[in-house]
Amino acid sequence: MSYGVVVTPELITEFGRLLHAAAGRPIAVMGHARPDGDCIGSQIALTRALREAGYEARCVNADVVPRRLDFVARDEVFLTPDSLGEQDWVAIYVDCADQERAGLRLKERFPVVLGNIDHHVSNQDYATFNCVSPRSAATCEIIAALCVMLDMPIDRQMAQALYTGILTDTGQFRFASTTHCTFELAATLVAAGADPVEAGFELYEREPAGKMLLLQRFLSSLEMHAKGKICVGTLVDGVFAETGTNHEDTEGLVDYARAIDGVEIGCLIEERQDGVKASLRAKNPAYRVDQVASLFNGGGHACAAGLNVKGIGVTEFCQTLVAALTTRLGEIPSDAGI
Repeated sequence: MSYGVVVTPELITEFGRLLHAAAGRPIAVMGHARPDGDCIGSQIALTRALREAGYEARCVNADVVPRRLDFVARDEVFLTPDSLGEQDWVAIYVDCADQERAGLRLKERFPVVLGNIDHHVSNQDYATFNCVSPRSAATCEIIAALCVMLDMPIDRQMAQALYTGILTDTGQFRFASTTHCTFELAATLVAAGADPVEAGFELYEREPAGKMLLLQRFLSSLEMHAKGKICVGTLVDGVFAETGTNHEDTEGLVDYARAIDGVEIGCLIEERQDGVKASLRAKNPAYRVDQVASLFNGGGHACAAGLNVKGIGVTEFCQTLVAALTTRLGEIPSDAGI
């Protein structure tokens, strides 16, 4: 079965070169800060696939595995920058559009990156070997396709990790990046042991009560701009302490802003002590919110992007962001297809 939509022959060749170059050296499979399902799923699956192929490989992340993703991590140990020791690791980054997403400490430890496996359209091809497929729905989709096409064994934990990454990054198979290949690979993963019921329960049926309070705060802050085409919600500094939540609990909140009828782009702005963090979600990939995020040194996907800006307040940044998004809306024809 061919998965040309997901991986090209050139990408498969590049992956083979990466494996050859990594032979005989311990591999640190790196993920980005504040990891999501696609990041953790990619790290676990690639690490296990490499071990099965005879490599020494470990997952490495500056941040802990989120509570809602513990079920895919199971007994997999994630190393931190401090626990890497003096061993001569080579680095393979997954689901990172740029090296900075994994944190400055890991960038300093690995000034040269051997491999880069990713699906972000904003990826900067920063490694020696770059296996990047912007047409793919998830980095987990790329890794799943590589395993299938190269006859690499997929155990149950790998299957669950890959399925979870695809499920989350496609918005439960409803985002524009979802293709027939996505469903075919998902079916292959279920056949290999992935459990859709477990994934759905762990991801969407175990929210802490505090998150409902956080959602309430977010919804009460929503403001419309650009004649109702842009919806912005904010979370002010201190709200996590007040609701008994943390940054992990912001997952999915921005989708409520995008879901409003007539809204084209939804935004979540989190106030930080040193600046702001923003998440952007568009209904139409033509809006390329990753390019808007890049104006603030951020990045991401055509319909989902993020950014961090230091030394600015929520009110001032909101005005700047809305102005940039309004300009982008004016540049795209109203009849641009989704």
